Amino acid sequence: MALTSGLGGQLSIDLGALARNWRALDQVSAGALTAAVVKADAYGTGISMASKALYAAGARFFFAATPDEGMAVRAAVPDAHIFILNGLYPGAANLYVRQNLMPVLSSMAMLEEWLAKCLERNEAYPAALHFDTGMNRFGFRLNEAPLVRERLQTLGYSPQMIMSHLACADQPNHEKNRTQLALFGSVMAQFPGIPASLSNSAGLMTGRDYHFQMVRPGIALYGGRAVNGRKNPMAPVVTLHVPILQVKEARTGETVGYGAGYSLSRDSRLAVVGHGYADGFFRSLSSSNSRPGGKVAIRGKLCPVVGRVSMDQITVDITELGHDVPNPGEAAEILGPHISIDDQADAAGTVGYEILTSLKGRYNRNYVGDGNLPPE
Repeated sequence: MALTSGLGGQLSIDLGALARNWRALDQVSAGALTAAVVKADAYGTGISMASKALYAAGARFFFAATPDEGMAVRAAVPDAHIFILNGLYPGAANLYVRQNLMPVLSSMAMLEEWLAKCLERNEAYPAALHFDTGMNRFGFRLNEAPLVRERLQTLGYSPQMIMSHLACADQPNHEKNRTQLALFGSVMAQFPGIPASLSNSAGLMTGRDYHFQMVRPGIALYGGRAVNGRKNPMAPVVTLHVPILQVKEARTGETVGYGAGYSLSRDSRLAVVGHGYADGFFRSLSSSNSRPGGKVAIRGKLCPVVGRVSMDQITVDITELGHDVPNPGEAAEILGPHISIDDQADAAGTVGYEILTSLKGRYNRNYVGDGNLPPE
């Protein structure tokens, strides 16, 4: 494969696959509303274009992490219902009101500031309430539920939704899932008639008991693995190809890369690829003689990274390609049909989420798969 536009890496985002993934999850969650999580620049795919594609697919509820992300969604899809997962930033209530953003309130301080703004404007601005059922991240403590309920009843305020978040949904048989489900049920009982949401991508796939009135898929929309130990059913959304810059011969015993941690055990042919940790290819994908590293695909065959990942380059052993020698300017596949997001994540000792959200490198972005969407 030759790179045909631009001189750097080519990052392609398949908006059609993104839309198909949302529709597939929407079928699984039948009976519940299917939202779309678009935080972290829509998991590295571009929040504006991703939000438009998801809206066109049928999504109407969106979850962002920050008000800035929420405003980006609002600009892309003006009619969307947008929740801000990080809650109400201190002193920012006027911004949320102007932009019609719904904070996910997770503390008494957030709740009081939001209620004060509602009283000031004589308007019940919508918000969600997040309760901590065992993750010890965001959320009201369970013993605060009666106080929250009493405060809301005093003012006649009804939240849009009650939420919590599963800590171990990627392990469907983990006991903590059932514990959190039971605790969430105890919270819901104190807020009768209020819609509820518990499931992320993995929770959605775990079972209908976790669906309630809304599910909040994230990683699965973008083609990443949500549940460990199962075949990933989602369509890949992202591909990344980067240029080969040089092909060279190296001899037995010579070292490769910074630190001289990799010595060649044979005469080798190496390809220097224009992609490094500045582009989101983690240093943990480096290799030494005692530890394998990541791989890339060249001419459809997997080739190992040798030596340490540099800021701007990686070196790849292409000896096994034999006489099928690539030319400078040809593409090395970093993500694509031969190497998935999760393949790279496994090699790096991380998760697909981090691979996707690190795609901030020096790429030419190309959106494909839906000609009905306007250009970015």
